[in-house]
Amino acid sequence: MSNAWRELANRVLAGDEVTREEALAMLQLEDSEVLSLLDGAYQLRRHYYGNTVKLNMIVNAKSGLCPEDCAYCSQSVISQAPIEKYPLLTRQQLIEGAQEALARRASTYCIVMSGRRPSNREVEEVAAAVREIRNTTPLRICCCLGLVTPEQAQKLAAAGVHRYNHNLNTSANHYQNICSTHGYEDRVKTLQHVQAAGLSPCSGAIFGMGESPEERVDIAFALRDLNVDSIPCNFLNPIDGTPLEGYCDLTPMECLKILAMMRFVNPTKEIRVAGGREHHLRSVQPLALYAANSIFVGDYLTTPGQAAEADWRMIEDFGFEIEPAE
Repeated sequence: MSNAWRELANRVLAGDEVTREEALAMLQLEDSEVLSLLDGAYQLRRHYYGNTVKLNMIVNAKSGLCPEDCAYCSQSVISQAPIEKYPLLTRQQLIEGAQEALARRASTYCIVMSGRRPSNREVEEVAAAVREIRNTTPLRICCCLGLVTPEQAQKLAAAGVHRYNHNLNTSANHYQNICSTHGYEDRVKTLQHVQAAGLSPCSGAIFGMGESPEERVDIAFALRDLNVDSIPCNFLNPIDGTPLEGYCDLTPMECLKILAMMRFVNPTKEIRVAGGREHHLRSVQPLALYAANSIFVGDYLTTPGQAAEADWRMIEDFGFEIEPAE
């Protein structure tokens, strides 16, 4: 199969697109064939991104206090997880977080808020912090503030935000099994608003929430159709106190197949290994870099990541280079 995946990669580089049948075949591949699949994915990753790895750091700018009922989330209204809850951080705290991002060698600083949608005041505060960060650091800024209006998206763009994240999270067919307080189309509309405002759209999924292989393929093609620039691939961390507590239907090999499939379907896009990386990939984490070109460094929203120094060593030990802040 090694030659077959390389041949498919060459076809994609020549302008062909992967079919749904081919994408599904990647997910159904025998575990013993995963390295050959990654070999093909790496041809695409290397062509578009060389051997650089982009580091992103999250600041949990507002924690808990969310009226939504997303089954995976420790910050939702139905979660019993013992997390810290607080309103939006101060402008100075957001600015200090940017300095921490630089210390961790991140080139993108991600300001993330819990909640259904931000108030206009919250958008103004975030925008003010972003202007200061842009004036004093080389960092690129990504915001994830929930459902935004076209006017709010324009304010963020004017402040210097580069990218806006709003994950699809799962397929359209599976969405009602994960959340009832908003729908899949609400997320699509937000992505359309940020694209219209000139922000780079970032959207991905959380895999391992009971979706079928076919639905995982649906997600990949939906993101391709939306033409998002960055695709974070999260793997469910089944947090105690959430409806999905203890749930796990992923293996390390399945995670690698998903990442490779996402690269084949979206060859030119940033593929990021995101939440749950340490929990699910475990000892095979470095192999993810043969399909993905981006990772989060440091902690996630309410769960810990591995030490930044361990990520730096992992990247460098495998012959990759950390992308510097511009």
